[in-house]
Amino acid sequence: MDKLQSMDEVPVEELPLVLQHPRGHSGPLLELIARRIRTEAESEIESFNLRPRHVVALTLLQLVGEQSQSDLGEALRVDRTNLVGLLNDLEAANLIERRRSPQDRRRHTVSLTPEGTRRLAEVEHALTEAEQRVLAVLDSEQQATLHALLAQVSANAVVCSERQKADDASGSAPGRRS
Repeated sequence: MDKLQSMDEVPVEELPLVLQHPRGHSGPLLELIARRIRTEAESEIESFNLRPRHVVALTLLQLVGEQSQSDLGEALRVDRTNLVGLLNDLEAANLIERRRSPQDRRRHTVSLTPEGTRRLAEVEHALTEAEQRVLAVLDSEQQATLHALLAQVSANAVVCSERQKADDASGSAPGRRS
């Protein structure tokens, strides 16, 4: 029996015609590129016996430093039960260390271990290579331009989101057809 493939695993030329030719719209192309990068990235992350959520937690700890377990859970938007499982995985791999807080013995703090820092650097390098495989058809100048354009669109998306929240709060819906 043939195994069904996800769209992420199918070569572009084998995708349904509608996805190959998005009729001038950027959304389907961005979605396709994001899926390809995500697939490559998840494959790389798996090679380190990690999951994306592990990498997010390690990255956050690298960026902000030692955190209380509850603050880390809040920053990751993970409930307590799932956070404990996530931290157990990382602690078992010697990537993080949990200690009792000296200020409040009922609380734990979480920090990266030297092994966690080293492993995260390796993962980040592998993720850069994964992205590069997808974007390899562009030279370095084109990649820089693409990044700058995407950053500009991303900043605008935040503005649009804030405007939408304000419209929703006021009950108005500008730009929508009746």
